[in-house]
Amino acid sequence: MSAALGLYRLQQVDSQMDAIQARLAVIRQTLENDRELSAAKEALAAAETLHRQSELALAQSEADVEKQRVKIEQTEANLYGGNVHNPKELQDLQMDAASLKKHLGTLEERLLEAMALAEETEKRWKTAKAQFADAQSRLKDQHSDLASENETLSKDLERLISERDAVTKALDKQALQIYEGLRKQKRGMAVAALSEDACSACGTTLTASQQQSARSNAQLFYCPTCGRIVYSG
Repeated sequence: MSAALGLYRLQQVDSQMDAIQARLAVIRQTLENDRELSAAKEALAAAETLHRQSELALAQSEADVEKQRVKIEQTEANLYGGNVHNPKELQDLQMDAASLKKHLGTLEERLLEAMALAEETEKRWKTAKAQFADAQSRLKDQHSDLASENETLSKDLERLISERDAVTKALDKQALQIYEGLRKQKRGMAVAALSEDACSACGTTLTASQQQSARSNAQLFYCPTCGRIVYSG
């Protein structure tokens, strides 16, 4: 087996390994960092907090209205109970009753606003709950698929590692060093195939003599433009 052929086979294996490792990294990141679920969970917590606050405000508003009505009943009982005969005291009670009823109107308006707000926050809370449940369901299915893909790719990677070991054992150490150096320089692509008289990596068309050199088993041939090893099968 020529050095160029061995390195080309090694390049094929490494390219497959690179693709698998890149995909595995994406899968791991997705499985470990559920941004969608976290966002839905935070939205649910915020909606629940607002709803609880609105319910407390509603309960307080209801208590204020009830307390005000009790005050009015007590004032009117004194006013019309027949126990107070002094005109000045009666006039004061009438003024108190009028003032209390006016304030009751204000409290009742606040109660209506509190009821509307509680109803709105409840809707938002229920919507957030549904969205969180939906995110959980979708991510559960997605994670199941990703976990299965992760297992398959991991097995493929193990197989490729064994293939790589077998290929590298048959290669000359110097050729392997050249290959590894080019891999670092050329973003993982050290060997390019001769395709339609051109370098498949950069597209440079090779002359007849250059193509002949690429086909030779005597030594490695490098693309005059991109510097990669050119293999011609």
